[in-house]
Amino acid sequence: MELEFALDTFGDVTQTPDGRLKPHDQVIRDVVEEAVLADQVGLDFIGLGEHHRDDFAISAPEPVLGAIAARTSRIRLGTAVTVLSSDDPVRLFQRFSTLNALSNGRAEVILGRGSFTESFPLFGFDLSDYERLFNEKLDLFTRLIRQPRVTWSGTVRPPLKDQPVYPPLAQPLRVWIGVGGSPESVMRAVHYDLPLILAIIGGAPSRFRPYVDLYRRAQAELDRPHRPVGVHSPGHVADTDEIAREQLWPHYRALYDRIGRERGWSPVTRAQFEAEIERGSLYVGSPETVARKIAATVRALGLDRFEMKYSSGPLPHEYMMRSIELYGTRVAPMVRDLLAGTDQ
Repeated sequence: MELEFALDTFGDVTQTPDGRLKPHDQVIRDVVEEAVLADQVGLDFIGLGEHHRDDFAISAPEPVLGAIAARTSRIRLGTAVTVLSSDDPVRLFQRFSTLNALSNGRAEVILGRGSFTESFPLFGFDLSDYERLFNEKLDLFTRLIRQPRVTWSGTVRPPLKDQPVYPPLAQPLRVWIGVGGSPESVMRAVHYDLPLILAIIGGAPSRFRPYVDLYRRAQAELDRPHRPVGVHSPGHVADTDEIAREQLWPHYRALYDRIGRERGWSPVTRAQFEAEIERGSLYVGSPETVARKIAATVRALGLDRFEMKYSSGPLPHEYMMRSIELYGTRVAPMVRDLLAGTDQ
């Protein structure tokens, strides 16, 4: 497949010009505007992450995606990620088969276990069942997207016997597995014959090459067709390298320090931020700088999709709109030229 240029956001709660945090409802409306712009500048996909906490506004991606579907014509629409372990596979299928109908076949789902666990107590699940919940629900969901009538049994929900689920899929639904970096997760994607998204949020992207090699080798050994591999990483594009770094830094710090306080991390330093830009998985700078870094990652990992998380903590909406515009109109064409060898 041709390289796809994608975006994703968790609906991070953003700042107003006077430094106040926006209410969640305004952030959600802003996300719709960001997605409309992404469609206008020719980007291929936008994903909305699911979270259940006060620093992220999107807890139910599907209604927001439905609003975006009504105002766009070509961009594909999905999640980043759906926390399948604490969801119901049948209801999830129904929501996305409905979105697929509304969008004329543009819906996607990225399934994962998520990096936060708030959804487990919220929906009445025990974290000790983490693996079992995901494995059984993934098995059921993959049957739902491939079979018009499903027979299934497990331990995490009542069984189904020759059960149709409505609305049926009139067009195929693309489903990805989101992987944080374990061979077991890679092999799970191969087992269910699903595309792979690698969440690379720190360190050199090249360290994930063994996971791509494992995925491709296992596909070949099982005589499976080539499925796409993508990467999700944070980034921000502005007119110059200096502007991009100065715009992003205080909001990047606010995001990571808040999460760090919850998880016992040390406060992030400006030196760490700069090192991630120079040598890690933070795609920040002018269009030329970001394009060259994306092209290097695509080459190193053999990617079919690059997915930039364009939101970062309270980074203002107007900064993100400019970032999306530059990513679509300048970064994507430059990357294609670099990979084709026409821009050295």
